[in-house]
Parts: sequence; structure tokens; C-alpha cells
Amino acid sequence: MTKPWIEGRFEENVITTTVEQAINWARQSSIWPMTFGLACCAIEMMAAGASRFDMDRFGAGAFRATPRQADLMIVAGTVTYKMASRVRRLYNLMPDPKYVIAMGACTVGGGPYFKYGYHVVKGVDLVVPVDVYVPGCPPRPEALLEGLMRIQDKIKGHRISKKRASVTSLGWLGTAGQLGEQLEDDLPIPHHSGFVSTLEVEPVTDHQKITG
Repeated sequence: MTKPWIEGRFEENVITTTVEQAINWARQSSIWPMTFGLACCAIEMMAAGASRFDMDRFGAGAFRATPRQADLMIVAGTVTYKMASRVRRLYNLMPDPKYVIAMGACTVGGGPYFKYGYHVVKGVDLVVPVDVYVPGCPPRPEALLEGLMRIQDKIKGHRISKKRASVTSLGWLGTAGQLGEQLEDDLPIPHHSGFVSTLEVEPVTDHQKITG
């Protein structure tokens, strides 16, 4: 009795997986960041997308000029109080699931403006939820690429089935790639009235001391 001719024929050519894993693999390999540079950190973000560092190697080189076509916001630079409401509005316009990278010391926690910068938000996570923090002043392109890979790891573990079950109950697709209520677009100015509070932390600012 001969063996069926098809037995063992496709062992090396067939990959078995789940739909969820296939979708997450496609999403993590086709991230579309939004063009959103606010200060000097944006120069390093541009360098990461240029030929030397080639962000496209990781499937994230298609920078989009509109939030409706982006799923990653890289906040690169100083966020002022006047700009904070625009940051949140652009975040709300992005389709879900969406992710945020805080790039640079100013974006992460206010940077050199932490103590005396009356006009600077002390961390963009007070305005929109942040998934990955990339510190530095400014961080090198390699650091941004490392942050991008952390986003890809998060996308890889995203549970589509859990999200789909919650859509009907919540109605809104929400923050940091997860589900929740939509954030309000408008923020009060100044933001100390509740949306963005001043951190009661004494920073190390020896180089910023004002004399006289």
C-alpha cells in the first residue's frame, strides 16, 4: 500500500497561525507615523527617516501629513500650553488603535523648562496618553528606532478579540491603543485648572539657577 502523494509535500511551505496574529504582524510591519515635529528633536526624527538610519527597514517610513492616515504620533519637541489643545485634537483624529511616542526631554517631562518655563507643559502625558518614552536632549535616531521597536512589541501582543467585544459597550475607541472614552479637544489656558497640573517635584536644575 502506497502513501498518499500529498503526505509531507507541504510541510515546509505552510504556516499555521491565527487571524489575530496575522493582523498584528501586518500592523506592526506597516506603522504610519504622523509628521509632527515641534522643536529640535524633530531634526533627529527626520534623520531617523533618512537614508543613513532608514526607518523604512522596520516598516515605519511612510510619514503622513494627516492624522486620519496615521496610527503613531511621535511628539518630538517642546509642547507649550497653547499647542496642547492642538496635540489632543490631532490625537483624537487618528484612527484606533493608535500609539504615542514621547521623544525628548521636553516632551517627556519639560526638560530645561521644567522649573522656569511657565509656558511649557511638563510632560505630554498630561495631555495625551503615552506608550513609549524616549529621553534625551535630543535623543539620537537609534533611540527613536528602539522606541519604535517597543511599539511594535506592543502591537504584536494586541488582543483584537477583546477590543471587538468592548466596542459595542463603550462606543468609543480610545487611548494608547486601548479602549476608552474620547478625550475632550479643548483644553483651558493656562492648563493648571485641572487638565494639566503642575508637578510638585523638585528637579535638579543647577545649570538653570537665576542670579541677581
